[in-house]
Amino acid sequence: MRMTDLRPGWAVLGNDGRRVGTIKEVRQNYVVTSRPGFAPDLFVPVTWIAMVVSETVHLNLPQRDVGQMGWDQEPRDDEELETGPESDLHRHI
Repeated sequence: MRMTDLRPGWAVLGNDGRRVGTIKEVRQNYVVTSRPGFAPDLFVPVTWIAMVVSETVHLNLPQRDVGQMGWDQEPRDDEELETGPESDLHRHI
């Protein structure tokens, strides 16, 4: 499976077959998943995707455990520098 194969609108299910939500956006390392009602979006890491079958993403955990994973916080962008190049000039080695 490649991340580029996933599409918005596809269902996201736990390994118990219960619906977690719907793909809203596909990013490099995670899938933004909208949930029903007023629940915040989830940022599901690609490492938790078990398989994709017939436009449905199946996760490696049951739907009931999704809320305990901390996926309601958007991951930090790994490509973003923590400090600017200017601060390296004053760093002591």
